[in-house]
Amino acid sequence: MMRNSPSKPFSNPWWVVAGSLLGLTVGNGPVMQFTFGVFVKPLSEAMQTDRGTISGALLAGLVATGIATPLIGRLIDKHGTRRVALPAIALFALGMAAIGLFANSPAALILMYALCGIVAAGQTPLPYSKAIAAVFDERRGLALGIATAGVGLGTMLMPMLAQKLMASFGWRGAYMGLGLVTLLVALPAMAGLVTRRREEAASADGAAASSTRATPHAAAPGMSAAQARVSGRFWCLAVAFFTVALAASGVVAHIVPLMTDRGVPAASAAAAISAAGLALIVGRLAAGWLLDRLHAPHVAMVFFSLPLLGIALLLGTADARFGIPAAILVGLGLGAEVDLIAFLQSRYLGLKAFGEIYGYLFAIFMLGSGLGPFLMGQSFKLLHSYDPALMVMAAGLVLACVLMARLGAYAYGSRGQGATASATPTAPVKAATLEEPRATRAA
Repeated sequence: MMRNSPSKPFSNPWWVVAGSLLGLTVGNGPVMQFTFGVFVKPLSEAMQTDRGTISGALLAGLVATGIATPLIGRLIDKHGTRRVALPAIALFALGMAAIGLFANSPAALILMYALCGIVAAGQTPLPYSKAIAAVFDERRGLALGIATAGVGLGTMLMPMLAQKLMASFGWRGAYMGLGLVTLLVALPAMAGLVTRRREEAASADGAAASSTRATPHAAAPGMSAAQARVSGRFWCLAVAFFTVALAASGVVAHIVPLMTDRGVPAASAAAAISAAGLALIVGRLAAGWLLDRLHAPHVAMVFFSLPLLGIALLLGTADARFGIPAAILVGLGLGAEVDLIAFLQSRYLGLKAFGEIYGYLFAIFMLGSGLGPFLMGQSFKLLHSYDPALMVMAAGLVLACVLMARLGAYAYGSRGQGATASATPTAPVKAATLEEPRATRAA
C-alpha cells in the first residue's frame, strides 16, 4: 500500500475520520430516530390519532433499516463504499424532506418512515466503519471512537435543531429542514473526505474496493459472509451485542417515567437523557482509545459491566438520586457498542466481507434496540413494575461478559504493545488459514 503524499490535499487518513464524524452527526440515528420524540405530539394532533399509532412509524423505520443493512453491506463489499453510500445518503435526505411534504395520514407516515428506513441503511455507521477499517490498523480503535462519537453529537444537536425548525416552520418545515441539513453535511463529507478518490486508488475503487485506498475486497484477509454465519465467534458477538442493546436502549427509553414514578419532577428526570447522551460520547472516545492499548474483549467486558452497575443501582434502591448516575453508566456502555462492533468484527472475522457481516451484526443490534423499550413497557403494563425486565436485562449483560471472555486471541490484524504506532495506515496482516488464524498479541 502506498503512503500518502504530503503534497496532496486531504491525503492524511485522519481526514476519513473527520468526514465520518461529520457524516454520522446527521446519521440515521440522530436524524430519524432521536428527533422522533419532538414530532410525536404535533403529528398526533395534526393527524388526529393516538401517540401509539404515530410511534408505529418509527418502529417501521427501524425494522426496515435492520432488514436493509445486510443488503447494503453486501453492495458496498461488491461495488465500493462511494458508489453505494452517496446515492443512499441523497435518497435518505430526500425521504426525510418528503415526509414533510406528503405525510397526510398515519398510514402514509408509517409507509414513508419504512421507505426512509431502507435507504437509511446507507447512512448508518456501516459505510464509515468500513472506510476507517480499510485505512487504519494500529490506531483503528481510536479512529472508530472519534468517528462514531458523531452519533452522540448528533443525538444532542439534532433534536434541538428539529425543535427550533418546528417553532419557526411547523412540523412539515422541520422535516424538510432535517433533510436539507443531512444533504448539505453528509453528502460532501462522504464524497470529499470519507471516499475521496486518489490516483493510486482509482482502479481499486472501480474494482469493488473502498475508495479510501482500501485493499481490494477479494484480497482482504478474513472470512466470507457464509463462513462467518456458521462461526462461533460471529454468534458470540451477535448475542453479546443484542443483549447489551436490549438493556441499554430499554433503560434509556424508560428512565424518565421510571424516575417520575419515584417522585422526580419531569424536567429533572429529562436531565437523565441529556446525561446519557453526553456519556454516550465519552464512552465512544474512551472505548476507542482503550481498544488500541488493551485486548478488545477485556475492554468490552468493562463497558458491558457499566450498564450492569447502572441497573443494579435501579434495582437496589428506590432513591431517585441514583437515576442520573444509572443513566450515565448505561450511556457509557451504549456509547462503546458501535466502536466495539466494528473493531471486534475486524479482528475476529476480518475485512474480506466486512460490509455484509457488519450489516448482520448491526441488524441484530437494531433488533435489541427495538425490543428493549418494548420489554420494559410490557413489564410495567403486565406487572406494574420495571424490576422484572431489569433483572432479565442484568442477566443478559452477565452473559455478554462471559461471551467476550471466550473470544480468545485476535485472528486478523496486528498491533504493537503500547499503541505508539503512526497514524499512517497499515495493511492488515493476512491470516495463514481460516482454520488456524494468526494470533496477535494483546496489550
